Amino acid sequence: MNLVRLIREDIRCVFERDPAATSKAMVLLCYPGLHAVWVHRIHHWLWCKKFKLLARVLSQITRFWTGIEIHPAARIGRRLFIDHGMGVVIGQTAIIGDDVTLYQGVTLGGTGKGEGKRHPTLCDGVFVGNNANILGNITIGEHSRVGAGSVVLRDVPPDSTVVGVPAHIVYQGGKRVLITDPRDVSDPLSDVIIALCDEVKRLKARVERLDGELQQAMPEEPQSALAVEEEERATYRSQLYSRSDYVNMGEGI
Repeated sequence: MNLVRLIREDIRCVFERDPAATSKAMVLLCYPGLHAVWVHRIHHWLWCKKFKLLARVLSQITRFWTGIEIHPAARIGRRLFIDHGMGVVIGQTAIIGDDVTLYQGVTLGGTGKGEGKRHPTLCDGVFVGNNANILGNITIGEHSRVGAGSVVLRDVPPDSTVVGVPAHIVYQGGKRVLITDPRDVSDPLSDVIIALCDEVKRLKARVERLDGELQQAMPEEPQSALAVEEEERATYRSQLYSRSDYVNMGEGI
């Protein structure tokens, strides 16, 4: 596909995803996310042609110009929209599909100095909120959403929404996902939470057992004098009301 057609697609996707875009001139002049994507295509071509130093130097110049750092080796699909864009970092082995949206501060980074694929893969239609960090060789499935400020450390299934640090699934396939097992969150404190839950269950079972033993050991309490008196009064009134010659003049006694 020629470069002019790609540019037209990118401009059109801005109007579709950003209500603040009111004219083509504004989009062309005031959207650094578009500038970074367009220039990256040139940098990537130079990188693939083995002009790696030149591509790297130009990418650094673009970083100062737009506030967006995209490694020349990163593979980016069509209609990527980087909104605002300041602070976005896309690593060397990152792969981004079509129709992806990234907000400011997003990092597609690695987790170490390993060789090979060490950055994330974002499939088609992924949305990533501001200041989210997606780290390591993981895959974000098609049409999934990453909440703002989340830290994603493992694969996300398609059509899911993840939030939190570390991120966990809260919606999948349009349905709310309830977290019933602390292990599903993969939080560093999960083991502590699990231990506390087990301790509460153990103490609850012990209290119920001791309460049952106490109820069995206690003798049956005799009826109090007041209860006996109230029962006798109720019997007397029922007998009195049943007489045909009784006239009720009020509850005197």
